[in-house]
Amino acid sequence: MLKGKKIVLGVTGGIAIYKVVDLVSKLRKQGAEVRVVMTEHAAKFVSPLLFAEISGHKCAVSMWDGRDEFNVEHIALANWGDLLLVAPATANILAKMACGLADDLLSTVVLAAPCPKIVCPAMNTGMYENVATQENLKVLAGRGIAVMEPASGELACGTTGAGRLPEVPEIIAYLERFLAQREGDMRGLKVMVTAAGTREPIDPVRFVGNRSSGKMGYSIARQALLRGADVTLITGPSALTPPPYAKVVRVETTKQMLDACLAVYPETDIVIKAAAVADFKPRSVADQKIKKIHPEDGMTIVMDQNPDILKTLGGMKKQQFLVGFAAETQNLLENAASKVKKKNLDMIVANDVSLKGAGFNTDTNIVKFLYPDGTVEALEILSKDEVASILLDRVMAKRKR
Repeated sequence: MLKGKKIVLGVTGGIAIYKVVDLVSKLRKQGAEVRVVMTEHAAKFVSPLLFAEISGHKCAVSMWDGRDEFNVEHIALANWGDLLLVAPATANILAKMACGLADDLLSTVVLAAPCPKIVCPAMNTGMYENVATQENLKVLAGRGIAVMEPASGELACGTTGAGRLPEVPEIIAYLERFLAQREGDMRGLKVMVTAAGTREPIDPVRFVGNRSSGKMGYSIARQALLRGADVTLITGPSALTPPPYAKVVRVETTKQMLDACLAVYPETDIVIKAAAVADFKPRSVADQKIKKIHPEDGMTIVMDQNPDILKTLGGMKKQQFLVGFAAETQNLLENAASKVKKKNLDMIVANDVSLKGAGFNTDTNIVKFLYPDGTVEALEILSKDEVASILLDRVMAKRKR
């Protein structure tokens, strides 16, 4: 979402300015073009020359610099940007924006700019929590200016509380989500993604499970968010960090995953069942840890079949576009095609988990897309993010037919 975007970055005089130096660098690496406008107080913390070198553009500070680049500088800057971001946004600039003051270059650019605006408040906790600042933030939000909530923690002034500028990856994630919800081709759609494996307890210590890490499902959720969708990620146990702005529902057993799916299914537009659920569960679960037995005696665990989540959803399908996954070790196409029909799917993603570079705990995958009309589309080995992106391309194309 940031590639090719023109971002006017307003920088004010707060100690958190040191993070913004890295922010400019990261934005450029994402393909954005950045022009920095600093207040004179900000220039006391960091030299404008540093921002100029990192951004690749002269840094604007004063309306009276006599620069030749713009005829009317504040108007030219205001009209140039696709997005205006103020970070750190001090209590002072927030008050100016709320009152419509324009007494320096940055406040003038902010007032003149027609593009969407975001502020990232950063200040002492007392200043942030002051009723005046909170009312100013409400005024700005009421005018359609997005406010990124500050982080909490120990501040440079020695106090602890809200007022920290979020870390750079968090700011970039916020910008991506902000733009995706305005421009993404999936904006307004509700997407449910299941990920990772489920576990069925044997006793309080042991369980029956599988090798799924959740990487494929998490990639799908992340790509859907970057395209503007509202994503519910229903995940089994996983060591992965869920993508920002996903609604995360954590489950353990197949029955819990089914219940979580049914809770959101009626209002969902697209369902992608990437989880590797346990098909069977122990008939009885021991209350206490099962102790070791004589090696020659062995142990038998009777297993019962779990509910088939995908088939259940397929039988209830109305407006939903339903995508399943088939992880196989043999007869890949036959088994996957059978699932499309039996489970009333709109599409299935089949992969042979025995292949090198595919399946569980890898960063890549080798998949085939199968459709109800018998069409098969094979992809070469790709990263799971790339597979997820292509999958969503196909889903969106099929939904429009």
